[in-house]
Amino acid sequence: WNCSTLQGLQVFGKATIQGTQESAFIHAISAAGIAFAVTQACSHGELHKCGCDCKIQGVSPEGFQWSGCSDNLSYGIAFSQAFVDSPERSRGVSSSQALMNLHNNEAGRKVLLAHMKVECKCHGVSGSCEVRTCWKVMPPFRQVGNVLKEKFEGATGVHPKRVDSRKLLVPKSSRFKPYTAHDLVYLLASPDFCDRDPRHGIFGTSGRQCNRT
Repeated sequence: WNCSTLQGLQVFGKATIQGTQESAFIHAISAAGIAFAVTQACSHGELHKCGCDCKIQGVSPEGFQWSGCSDNLSYGIAFSQAFVDSPERSRGVSSSQALMNLHNNEAGRKVLLAHMKVECKCHGVSGSCEVRTCWKVMPPFRQVGNVLKEKFEGATGVHPKRVDSRKLLVPKSSRFKPYTAHDLVYLLASPDFCDRDPRHGIFGTSGRQCNRT
């Protein structure tokens, strides 16, 4: 499918096919991408309002010294939440589409959090590593994309359900696995991207066999 079909997310234009699995992926990877880019800019000293994460200090249980420039992911995530989520929140929690988009935005950012890793540097005579200093870094964004691709393929179809005074998204069928905060969800079945559909901006395919699934 053609990613430019989904020019939604408010800040990126207006979507034509919202509520689908593809829309879920676009929301998740865009929210993660904004958090990633802002966090990276913080670490590189390109922004005045943030820098490295200085909260991680001292000696770890494993015996290494926390030092260096840990990625300030908490700032990047907060920025992404304010920038990407606010248009959805303005719709109100009664909107099924807003609930879906907010869930997928957060699922995208959680991939960054779940795959933070520790990098270290040895200090000592002749590389003896008498002292080891370490810091936390984000995963490469290609890895984030790969994880979200897997989540896209295993996304859960949901529908709105009123529980007490709240509206929740629950799996459409018992065949669907219960989803977690880390999974992607969608409301509508995807269109057939094989067939040309100018109304929805779908170009279709030609010159090769297209499998609808």
